Amino acid sequence: MHIRGDHAELVVGGRLDVRSAADARTVLHAAVDSGDGDLVLDLAELDSWDATGLGVIMGAHRRAGRCGRRLVLREVPPQMQRLLVATRLHRILAIETPGAGGPAAAGSRPAHPGILAKP
Repeated sequence: MHIRGDHAELVVGGRLDVRSAADARTVLHAAVDSGDGDLVLDLAELDSWDATGLGVIMGAHRRAGRCGRRLVLREVPPQMQRLLVATRLHRILAIETPGAGGPAAAGSRPAHPGILAKP
């Protein structure tokens, strides 16, 4: 697993699983704590995630909310998008779809047609 970027946008690649969860959690929490506004996670290079990896994403989402920020997932691979829909987490997380211009708030009507949000 690798994560590169800054406090505004991170690219996550490889496998986000039980073996990489602690490192990913540390990086994500540091990024949330050191910035403001949306924190974008670009998942285009992510090969897979397991339940632990998904838990890390949800933990970062909760932490961002407590810090007055929002976690936005960008370029979610199709198989991971299906998992988010199956678990109904797509209703909680802000998710950009390919070609989207900007994120919309989770739980509201999309500000942009390229954003998935709770209907």
